Parts: sequence; C-alpha cells; structure tokens
Amino acid sequence: MVAAQRRDLRPMARVLARAFQHDPVMTWMVPDTAARERALPRMFATMIRHHYLRTGAPEVAGGEQPGAAALWDPPGKWQQTRLQELVMMPGFLRALGRNVGRAQQVMELMKAQHPEEPHWYLAVIGSDPTVRGAGYGHALMRSRLDRCDAEYCPAYLESCNPDNVPYYERFGFRVTGEIKVPDGPTLWPMWREPR
Repeated sequence: MVAAQRRDLRPMARVLARAFQHDPVMTWMVPDTAARERALPRMFATMIRHHYLRTGAPEVAGGEQPGAAALWDPPGKWQQTRLQELVMMPGFLRALGRNVGRAQQVMELMKAQHPEEPHWYLAVIGSDPTVRGAGYGHALMRSRLDRCDAEYCPAYLESCNPDNVPYYERFGFRVTGEIKVPDGPTLWPMWREPR
C-alpha cells in the first residue's frame, strides 16, 4: 500500500471501473452494461486527475499493477472547487454522455447529507474482482484509519451496496441514515469515531 502518484492514474481508474462495474449506483447511472464498461474508466480518471491527485490522499495496493485503490479526501477538502467542477465537466460529459444528469443527481443528494464536522472522507474504495479477498482493501482501510486514530479524526463514507455495510462496520463505521435516490438505489452514510 502506497500513496498514489500520477503514473497510477490509469491503472487506478481501470481497477475502480472493474470494481464498480456492478455497483448499484453505477448500474442506475449507466444502465447499459457496454456503455458502463466504457464510461467508468473515463469517469474515474477524470476524478483522479482533477481532484484526488491534488489532495495527496489517494492510495493504491497490490504492487506494480494496483489491485485496489482508495480515494480519500483530507479533512475540509471533500468538496471540489468550482474551478475543479468546471474542469471535470468535459470529462464527465465524454464518459457519461446523456447519463451525466443522473450522476449530478446522486452527487447533490450526497452533498446535502455530508457532515460538516472535519473528517477524512472515503469517497471510493475498490478492488479488482480478480484479486478480491487478497487483503488489499483491508490494507487500504487500515492504513488511513490508523492515521485517523493517530490524528484523533473521524472518518466518513457512503455505501451504496448493502452487502458492504457489515464490512465497514468491522472497521468501526456506523450507519447514520439513508440517502434515497428517487426511482434509484439507496446509499447508507456511515461515520466512524476515532479510537
């Protein structure tokens, strides 16, 4: 597990795209499977390039070719600046096409529920399905949560897969509510106090 560098951008985007290919929110955002396969690497690359690499907080695990990646935001840095949003929009439009409105809808609902208290925000974590169960996700979680504990700083995430809620609970996260996408999936905001 290491801090991600610019050279990791495309491998990270590919890993996350494969990890989220069947994710409930991504499936709702881009219902067509083939379109989703094309859209997700571009979408994640746009996010990583224009926001996450600038925070210095994304991490990868799995050696030369990352098998897992985590996109964290440091306290107070979870929101993109207006300039970042403008710079990312062409990439999102190329990636998502007519589905970009669905992505914006989900993002606005998430922003409305986002806590104001300073915290580390785990926006995205995923493992390539070919290495799932190898411990890469666990290593990424432990790395940042150990830092949260050392800094006595809470952590926050949203899970859109109900099967993942117990996984996050094992790390000390607790469900704090629900975010319901109209005619779409439900997300569960989860908060973790430092230990």
